[in-house]
Amino acid sequence: MSRVRVAPSLLACDLTRVADEVRSVEAGGADLLHFDVMDGHFVPNLTFGPGLCAAVSQITTLPLDVHLMVTNADNLVEPFVHGGASRISVHVEAVTHLHRTLQRIREIGATPGVAINPATPVCALDEVWGMVGFVLVMSVNPGFGGQRLIPGVIDKLGRLRSERDHRAPAVELVVDGGIEPANAQVLRQLGVDILVAGTAVFGAQDRARAIARLRGEERA
Repeated sequence: MSRVRVAPSLLACDLTRVADEVRSVEAGGADLLHFDVMDGHFVPNLTFGPGLCAAVSQITTLPLDVHLMVTNADNLVEPFVHGGASRISVHVEAVTHLHRTLQRIREIGATPGVAINPATPVCALDEVWGMVGFVLVMSVNPGFGGQRLIPGVIDKLGRLRSERDHRAPAVELVVDGGIEPANAQVLRQLGVDILVAGTAVFGAQDRARAIARLRGEERA
């Protein structure tokens, strides 16, 4: 089983100290930085724009992973890529022509991904497995940080992994929502490639230890 990667979500960081927060998780061993982009329409919250992504890109070498929880995702793809994002995920329900959107993300130099909500069926990916670099599985209903992982998502992940292994083995599986050391072990055993974690990382004083715990590499 390969070593799971950890993507701290800036949604949970201290926004009055963004630069310090980014540097702390980079020094602590984070593999990516995750941006939860919300528009107040697709989800009931409003968060970051491309400007923050561009600013963060100037102070870190970590890949920037942007999750677009917005109704007009096509309008934001290019601004975020120009702002330094190397990975962009969009929701099945949030774009009119998913195939075209994924194609455009790749054309402009980023890795395209599809995000699926807890109630989005695995079969929604049937026609796009060959176009994506990763699938982001929401283990909470999107919109707010600090939620608890929905247990039914565990079974869904097992089915999703089986489908992935059959159709497109190179596609990464990413889980986002309610990730903590107590459930990270099960997710690792299921073969998840990337854990997106907000509170579990930024809510800890020792960021390196928090990241190590999610990987199952407990530190003294």
